[in-house]
Amino acid sequence: MKIKILLTAIAVSTSWLSFSQENTPMFPKGFKYNNNFDLALAAGNNQFSGAISWVHFHGIGKNKKFKVGYGIRLTSYYAKNQNYLTAPATLTTKQTGPKVLFSETFPENIDTFFVSNAQSNSVNISINFQYSFTPKFEIGFNICAIGFSFGANQSGKFISSIWPANNEIQKASPTSFNFLLIDDNDIGMLNSELYGMYWLTVKIGIKAGFSLLHTEYTTNNKLTFANDRFRNESFMGMTGIIYTPYK
Repeated sequence: MKIKILLTAIAVSTSWLSFSQENTPMFPKGFKYNNNFDLALAAGNNQFSGAISWVHFHGIGKNKKFKVGYGIRLTSYYAKNQNYLTAPATLTTKQTGPKVLFSETFPENIDTFFVSNAQSNSVNISINFQYSFTPKFEIGFNICAIGFSFGANQSGKFISSIWPANNEIQKASPTSFNFLLIDDNDIGMLNSELYGMYWLTVKIGIKAGFSLLHTEYTTNNKLTFANDRFRNESFMGMTGIIYTPYK
């Protein structure tokens, strides 16, 4: 989780530099170039996600080996028997802002919302960066920054940290607004990937790595500690295929 935030900070800070660099013949000018269309699939224990995305890259440096990009990603998540835990940082760490990175978690504040059939979808703007070791092999990292989620209402079992034997059925829906902040300050459904990729041809590549996907439900009622947000973190193996029309 904290590694994800550090990588995000690097991506955000270097993205400002990408627009000040002059293009070279190795990285053609024009918006039609360096657009990736991506299909990724991820799977874990009783869970699965699929994502389609578009990313436009800008090269940085003399050789343009390092690239920073922005894009749009649609992600869908399906799972069975998942525990969603208390989400707000004010409860999990009793802190907000960057201090959550260095704060302990307070288990006595963590409630559980158990969902037997979870399904949610998101449309987010993404931050992306890649590094080319060779013309064929690259590594990359991306993360969702802001967007919205949608999905069907679900019924789940609420398990209180105060009264664990008192299980209640509650209704909930995916948290509507997604926003990348810092660690437990994050809101909503956010997808991130760390991967290596290989270009089979000039226009077609494959990738494999890991996906860290946050999904979140908001219950219809305020529950213990006046909280209604519950988060699930899914760490899954990921593979995908990339198509770039003009490179």
